Amino acid sequence: MPSFITAPGETDVLMIVTAVILAVSILMFGILFLRLHSLPERMAHGAGKLQLEIVAVLCLIALLTHIHAFWIAALLLALIDFPDFPGWLGRITGAVERIAESKPEEGTEATSQKTIVEMRQSGSAAAPPPETRGRPTKPKGATHG
Repeated sequence: MPSFITAPGETDVLMIVTAVILAVSILMFGILFLRLHSLPERMAHGAGKLQLEIVAVLCLIALLTHIHAFWIAALLLALIDFPDFPGWLGRITGAVERIAESKPEEGTEATSQKTIVEMRQSGSAAAPPPETRGRPTKPKGATHG
């Protein structure tokens, strides 16, 4: 008889080896599948991208729904570098404030107000300008009559 056929009452070694190989291969395939599915998220996290949360949600949706378009969109978002709009706008704001401070209009008092950037760095709350303190505010559209 061939060696893979067992005698009655003995342990079937081929079946045990096949079961172990099957269990290990299913486990390894699952690990590979989950690592591949989280690839865009790990790429975005490693690069410190702004769109990390969007990429993570798209990966999760793709995993749960098996719609591969979400995974492709997440991969593309992880690979794209978006411009730093907040940084640019902060620099523009600083430049405009410097221009405004260097050329004061005639007939107005120069006030020493902190810029928004300085307030954020110091952590202080915004205080109203000195000329508006103590004055009651009127609702928009209200006129004196």
